Amino acid sequence: MKGKKLSYIKNILKISIIITFLFCLKTTSYEKETLSTNENVNKSIDLSTMAIYINKEEEEKANNEALQKYLWGSLDSYTGDLTGYGAYCPLCSGHLACMSSLDLSNGRTTYEDKTYGEVRIVASSKNLACGSIIRFNSPKISKDPVIAIVLDRGVLGNDIDLLSSSEEYALKYVGRSKITYDVLRAGWEK
Repeated sequence: MKGKKLSYIKNILKISIIITFLFCLKTTSYEKETLSTNENVNKSIDLSTMAIYINKEEEEKANNEALQKYLWGSLDSYTGDLTGYGAYCPLCSGHLACMSSLDLSNGRTTYEDKTYGEVRIVASSKNLACGSIIRFNSPKISKDPVIAIVLDRGVLGNDIDLLSSSEEYALKYVGRSKITYDVLRAGWEK
């Protein structure tokens, strides 16, 4: 009787092993089917990712255009006289009213702005806040528009005084002319 029970249990174990083996085979083939289905899902995701990428490019382009309009769009326009001056003119101290720590002793006439890069330095009246960025055309100075930052005072009304390397340079190349200039930034960014 013990031998029959042992034989019965062995047969049940064999059958269980065979069923488990068959189940594993079935699961493996199911995974293969799932894998092929997953490939299709992955292709869909890749297409979605491409659409997102294209949308991101369009969004970045729109943001860049908005940024360019923000940076280079005119907030206001003024008309006044453009003159030139040297850092050590008769009424000048060699220091700028808005930024006295900037060293001008080497003939420096530009300032490195975080947003606009290297710009020319101008003096204005208090009509324009320190740090204002302006753009004007003056064929005597440059064939391209001149971008400048207000870092000094000493003129009246809407006039602009362009910092030059010397008084002689200012008289010879800048002189006095009527200009219209655009304000691109009204004072320092906060």
